[in-house]
Amino acid sequence: MSTFRTASRVDGNQSTIVASLRRIGCTVLLTHQLKNCFDILVGYRGRTHLMEIKDPAQPPSKRKLTPGEEEFRRTWQGSPYHVVETIDQAISIVTAP
Repeated sequence: MSTFRTASRVDGNQSTIVASLRRIGCTVLLTHQLKNCFDILVGYRGRTHLMEIKDPAQPPSKRKLTPGEEEFRRTWQGSPYHVVETIDQAISIVTAP
């Protein structure tokens, strides 16, 4: 079994969230192609944030974490894992004291 998906779905709002984070000085690594993983890894002011992006335009059933994402979130012992739907949520997370 490969650690990479052959096709990954990118939420429609991912590019605007990533662009907005980069505009305020964040470094952003796209990880959405990794199987059962979060979508982006964000570095800002010496801190690292794991973010799963969900599109608020999708119905709630499409915004749920997949079983693999939920397992990763539940077992991850490192940096906080955040699920975001908007630019404001993402920026609030990285700029929080």
